[in-house]
Amino acid sequence: MPTDYTEDYLLDKQVKIFQPVDGYRASSDAVLLSAMVANVKTGGRILDVGAGTGAISLCLAQRLQKQQVRIDGLELQPKLAELADLSAQANGFDFVRFYNIDIRQKINNAEIAPCSYDAIISNPPYSEHDMPSPNASKAAAHNHNAFGLEQWLNFCLKMAKPFGRIYMVNRVEALPQICTTLKDKAGGLVILPLYSKIGQEAKRVIVAAQKDSKAPCRILPPFITHDASGKYTLQAEKVLRAGLSFADILQT
Repeated sequence: MPTDYTEDYLLDKQVKIFQPVDGYRASSDAVLLSAMVANVKTGGRILDVGAGTGAISLCLAQRLQKQQVRIDGLELQPKLAELADLSAQANGFDFVRFYNIDIRQKINNAEIAPCSYDAIISNPPYSEHDMPSPNASKAAAHNHNAFGLEQWLNFCLKMAKPFGRIYMVNRVEALPQICTTLKDKAGGLVILPLYSKIGQEAKRVIVAAQKDSKAPCRILPPFITHDASGKYTLQAEKVLRAGLSFADILQT
């Protein structure tokens, strides 16, 4: 196991996660994206593309552990994949596995097959044009390298079952490209804008879509994470600490 890591927690200490001291570390985006995932049937299969330290999968596993799902995570950086796998073990999530796989290359693993996943979750690199971080791990996590957002989305579509669902978080400015890439391939888009505070512009957006669907697009009411004092809003508390899904919140 890598020696330069920290032992952290998600969902108000419900989930343990190991992360590198100097490198890519999960943000609240991962927890928020996990909360968007819905309609996963018992025994369903979920694929985390670009899993990083595994935060999305771990939060989702905590919520779905009674549904006998299987979660596979694909991560380019071997150190992150190893830490993510160790986190899954530390939480007792024996149904979660992480693989050190480069999705730009042919995948030689029979268990990771196209058209075999009920849901795809992904927090892809945000930009092809930002100045890369001097930290190699952060640069690999945040910047596309010869594999842009269009190729990333097409990989997600390829791995989803017919009428499988895709969930992604990204910058707001990526929304036009996301919609363009998904056009005629997936429908039923659900767009959730994320705001840090009232009066500020949204910087992130969560997009859900269903492969092969022709359903229309919907934009949900804004999700605001902090109040004027800087504390979590009640809705944010329910997601980021209690681990509820957005569907749970709508029912309460």
